[in-house]
Amino acid sequence: MTRALRKRARQWFQPGRLAVQLIWLALAIALLWLTLRAVDLREVWERLRRLEPEQIGLLLLINLAVLATFSLRWWLLLLAQGYRISYALLIGYRLATFAVSYFTPGPHFGGEPLQVYLVSSRHGVPLSASVAAVVVDKTLEMTTNFTFLTLGALFLVQAHPMLGIGQTQLLFTTVALLLAPLSLLIALLAGGRPLSALLKVFDRMGQRWSAYRGSAFRPFTETRWARAIYNSEAQSVALCRNHPGFLLLAVGASLLSWGAIIGEFWLMTAVLGMRLTIAEAITALLAARIAILLPMPAAIGALEASQALAMRMLGQSSAAGVSLSLLIRARDVLFGVAGLGLAGVLLAKSRKSASSTDESGAVLPELLDLSSGSTPPER
Repeated sequence: MTRALRKRARQWFQPGRLAVQLIWLALAIALLWLTLRAVDLREVWERLRRLEPEQIGLLLLINLAVLATFSLRWWLLLLAQGYRISYALLIGYRLATFAVSYFTPGPHFGGEPLQVYLVSSRHGVPLSASVAAVVVDKTLEMTTNFTFLTLGALFLVQAHPMLGIGQTQLLFTTVALLLAPLSLLIALLAGGRPLSALLKVFDRMGQRWSAYRGSAFRPFTETRWARAIYNSEAQSVALCRNHPGFLLLAVGASLLSWGAIIGEFWLMTAVLGMRLTIAEAITALLAARIAILLPMPAAIGALEASQALAMRMLGQSSAAGVSLSLLIRARDVLFGVAGLGLAGVLLAKSRKSASSTDESGAVLPELLDLSSGSTPPER
């Protein structure tokens, strides 16, 4: 596990990739500076200073409850495959993976490999079953997230036509985002294996190129990570097709999570003195979700700018939006630091366990390589 993470770290800091990361970081800092320069920082401080200890405590409890809902879908998908794992442990694992996603340099490297590793190494869940649960979990998460963005964007255009955003253009963009996870989910339900099919296409292209060059070619489908993909995809198909009841429950868990997210967000605006309706809070939340899709590390600058603009549009001050974004960031950093500490403890225990040398540990480097384009964390 440690060697795999070191390998991934070396890849992050390759000269070309590091240059791209630094460019995005510079843009993020510039955007943050421009946003803070345009707001009244005294108002920001006053709003945050007025928070009472009871309000902060209530927000922490609500945040923990929201965090607990994120693991329900994952727990159901593991249970559907016959693996009953303590729900409290899965909440801890999800917190650790959130920390990896949040603090990793670059545009949102995901903690999904850590989810797979912890469940496989600590509970003996076969790698294919563990990966299948995470793949279906993330597919459902992305589908519900982009569905929310699509519906929210259409609501925004209807409620605020003065923005000058074309409905057709906005609908095309949001549906295009929704199409990728939705297509994967439909393929799994239909018994298709799109990733395996894609590897075979790459094989045919590689063989033709090698024949043209007169060189040897090792098929992609014969590599260890390709076999891991094939087995996990087959398990994902079985999970979706053989357990429709659990899949529906997982969709319900996604809706529950979104209800909790909206309620938590509205509560944060309330304790900061913003009198927003639920519809207005959803509008601001939509702006925040779009901001975290941008390739800024931890959405630095993008989150602050999105909330400042959203609050201006809703008749609030830009400072109110910045104070809200700082409260969100304080929450994420707090949970992220706790998650990093928890991840360190869990990995240390896993290294001492004999199970850390099983199949899950052997394939983990490949999982880390495959996850470099993962989605933003669900928070």
